[in-house]
Amino acid sequence: MTNKEYKTRSHEALRFNWSPAVLATVILMLVVIIYAGASEMPTFMGLSQNVQLALSGGSLIFAFLIYYPLEVGYCNAMRVFVIDGDKDATANMWKFTTNNYLHIVWGYVVMEIKLLLWTMLFIIPGIIKSFAYAMTPFILVEFPELTANEASKLSDELMKGHKFDLFYLLLSFIGWFLLCLLTAGIGFLWLEPYVTGAMAVFYEDVKSQYPGDLAPATKVPEFPQEV
Repeated sequence: MTNKEYKTRSHEALRFNWSPAVLATVILMLVVIIYAGASEMPTFMGLSQNVQLALSGGSLIFAFLIYYPLEVGYCNAMRVFVIDGDKDATANMWKFTTNNYLHIVWGYVVMEIKLLLWTMLFIIPGIIKSFAYAMTPFILVEFPELTANEASKLSDELMKGHKFDLFYLLLSFIGWFLLCLLTAGIGFLWLEPYVTGAMAVFYEDVKSQYPGDLAPATKVPEFPQEV
């Protein structure tokens, strides 16, 4: 599929159903604002170094326990919104966040540790691996039988030969991104579900191309091939 097809499928699903998607995005953005505020607060308040470290550690815990699981829930709510036509985005976001919650948290922790280790080698490998692991939020929900390590490893397998494709897809939204900046950020409430929906279509596309006879090192499900 082409970038135009990814974006068209996302837009068509959202076209007359923006309200539930925007509401779910508002909830996610509020959590992002709380997380960002908690991260920056110690610096602005001029607190002692020990207190700053404690508060920074608290914001990191907040990220892994609340923000990241909610982001996984949001990604999958948009996946079923665009792919399956289930428009109850807020309820689905909550369902996908809380179902198998500890598995999602641990899956994100493992993925972030891997990214950190790759980034410590050099910035470029870290960026490349961020695209390799980009499908992990979808996999953690759709294939809960996989361990946290297997989920990120499967994402890496799916993204072989597709990392630049995802980069190019995200880059194609740059015009909309700049326009949203002109709206004081309000436009992101519409852009975020549009982009996430296109990524969900991208995920379904690369998943359908996964060769079952590849036999990767990890145990992974054999996906049915599209005819």
